[in-house]
Parts: sequence; structure tokens; C-alpha cells
Amino acid sequence: MIRLTWVQPEDLVGHELRQAAEDGRAAKFPEDLARIAAVWHDAGGHDAPPRAGASEPDAIRLRGLAEDLLDELAYFATLVPEPLDLAEIIAACPSWPAASAVATVDPARVLGAWQGRAAGCVLGKPVEKIPREGIREIAEATGNWPITGWFTARGLPDDIAARWPWNRRSAVNSLAENIDGIPEDDDLNYPLLALSLLERHGRGFTTDDVAKLWLDELPAGRTFTAERVAYRNLLSGLEPPHTATYRNPFREWIGALIRADVYGWVNPGDPAAAAELAWRDARLTHTANGLYGAMFVAAMCAQSLVASTAEEVVAAGLSVVPEGSRLRDAVAEAVADARELPDFEQVADRLHERHGGLHWVHTINNAALVAAALVHSGGDFTTAIAGAVAGGWDTDSAGATVGSVMGALNGGVPERWLMRDHLASSLTGFDGMGLDELARRTREMMRP
Repeated sequence: MIRLTWVQPEDLVGHELRQAAEDGRAAKFPEDLARIAAVWHDAGGHDAPPRAGASEPDAIRLRGLAEDLLDELAYFATLVPEPLDLAEIIAACPSWPAASAVATVDPARVLGAWQGRAAGCVLGKPVEKIPREGIREIAEATGNWPITGWFTARGLPDDIAARWPWNRRSAVNSLAENIDGIPEDDDLNYPLLALSLLERHGRGFTTDDVAKLWLDELPAGRTFTAERVAYRNLLSGLEPPHTATYRNPFREWIGALIRADVYGWVNPGDPAAAAELAWRDARLTHTANGLYGAMFVAAMCAQSLVASTAEEVVAAGLSVVPEGSRLRDAVAEAVADARELPDFEQVADRLHERHGGLHWVHTINNAALVAAALVHSGGDFTTAIAGAVAGGWDTDSAGATVGSVMGALNGGVPERWLMRDHLASSLTGFDGMGLDELARRTREMMRP
């Protein structure tokens, strides 16, 4: 049978069972969830592709069972209330910000946001999927701990390189010795798509507009986790917001969060408007804390263009996250740790103690790390992106988001983090574009 990562039903059941443990279904319906898990495991189901030598009829039978169990698990998900509608989310946010007139913004801050996003992304690319201890060992072995510059393979002992292999897809063009311009990455392509969306449809775009743009411009093979599932659902004839929920155990992972920056940049000083645009985009692929993560980042990016401190930015982000949500609690705890502990490694220790059971691309752990890195940085760009990357988990995504906020706050990035102003992208019309041009087009999308 043909294997396609992230969409095969038999690969999704284990993820959905873990999601059920995280969102409370396993605690609320323990007997039902235990029965489903037992049926799955007794049938030979697991998270990996079918065992070597399994016959095609066996594989087909397992797939059919997986589909049935996913649908049963989805029924129980409907019994766990979490606000998804924008009006309900707003009602669950006592400090939801009032609408604000667009602020006057220094163009350097918009350019700095793009520069920071690019720098944080490229810093984290080669160590994506490498755990904290591996990132530190690589950095120490090459004289880059604490992290103050790009990762390099120069001088890296063979045994360490073998123990912690680079993200091969990324190391080719994101190590210090290889960087020549800004390499392509989904953490940079999604902001380009958001900019295209606004230019084509204006601020009144709908979730359907997002879906159509994806089908027109985004290669399916460049999508991952929740985005790939939603893409499959679109091609199967489902429409938003059902694209986010149908057999999609990744709906609270980080994909929507990394798409949100531009919605903040075009709403400087108006976190509420930024969060609404992010919600319209995110509901194509995500629910609950996956939605909230996108809104959190959009609100932070809106505030980052007018604020003077990272604390102000994080507070703006939290203002659009529902009270009592797991995301709000995780970010609040992370901020408290960042204020209390002088050593960021201690902050990261606490984050991993609380959230180490989550997948490395989940929204909650990464958003908490982003918030902690921002607050702990003392306003220093390098300290902030280094903390986001050294903390592990989704290193390029967390680095990109932190870099975006800090680049905007500081009106630019230090010289060491600037790359040749040439962005690589497979998206139509963007390959070879400079960040200065992207910043200009972003400013044109701000409200008059």
C-alpha cells in the first residue's frame, strides 16, 4: 500500500488517543476511551506503518478499523466544550482588548519583524527534531554556547555529529558555512501566503478564501500535520470548519500559530483585529488551543510594532486567549518562571517538566517557550532567539516567532543575523524577493 505521512487513518489513531488524553476526554470518559484503545492495540494497531510482511488484506482491514475508531473518538470530542466560535472566544476573554485606531509605525519596525522572523527561523532549522541536550552539545562543541551565532558543522567532532544528526533537509542551506540568502521554509512561506491573501481579498477575507488560495498556490507536499489533513479534506469535498475536525488529530498542533504574524503586522496596536483575522485563517485547520495559539501570536505581533517591552507584547497576546484554557495557563506559568529564574536553562527545565509529554510540534509547549524566551530576554534579540531554539521542540518555528516580535520591538536585528536579502520560495511570485519589498507590501495592507 502507498504510504503518505500524516493522512493514513491507521497512522492517526494513536495521535487521536493522545489528543483525547490532553483535551480531557480520557478523564471524562475513561471506560469508553480505554475500550477504544484496547480494540486498536488488540488488532495490532500502532503509530507506525504496518509491520513488515503484513498482507494487503490485513492492512486494508486495519485501515477500516482505524476509520471506525477515529469517527467514534470524534463523537466524544463533541462532548468536551471548548469555545471555537469567535464570539464565544471573546466572551471567554475578560480582558479582550478594545478596537483601536491604527497606530503610526516606523517602517524600520515592519522590516525588523520580517528580518527577525527570517533569522530566528534559519537559526533553528538545522537543529529541528534534535532534543535540548543534543542542541547544547553541538553548540558547546563548536564554541557557540550560549548560542550567539549560526550553527556550524566546522569543528564538530564526528561522534557528536553521529549522535545528533542535523535536519538534513535544512542543514544544507542553514549552517553558517552554507547560508547564501534566506532559504525556503514553511515558517516563511505561510506569512507570504497571508500577505497574498490580504492583497487578493482584503481584510474581509473568509476561511473559504484561505482554502482556495491554498489549493491554487500551496503544493500539498509542502504541508504537514494538520495542514496536510485539512488539504486532504478539501480535496475530499469537505468545507471549513469541518476541514479542521474530520480525522485530524493534529488540530491543536503548531501549524496555525506559524501562519499568524502578518495578521498582526497589518494591525499595529490593535490586537483584537489581528486575532480575528488569525481566527479566520486558523479555523481551516485547527480547533481550541490550536486556534488560540494563532490568535495569541497575531495579537503579540500587532502589539510588537508599537510596544516598548516584551512584557507588553505577551500581555497583549494573553488578552485574546480564553480564561481557563490550557494554553493560557501554560503561558502564564511560563511567564512567571521567566520572571523568577535568572538562568533560562532553569526556565526550560520547568517547561519540559510540565509539557514534556506533548509532541514537539504541539501549540501549548511551543507557545509557552516563546513567551518565556521573550520575557526572559531583557529586550536583547540574540538572547531571545537563542532561548527559543535552545529550549528544543519546534526550534525553527519558535525561533521565527520570537525573532518576529523582537525584530519589531527593536526596529531591526543585529548585523550578525542579517542574511543576503534574497528569499527562496516555491510560492508564485515570491522567489528571490527581498525582505524590504515584503515590508513595503505589508505596510500597504495596514488600515488607512
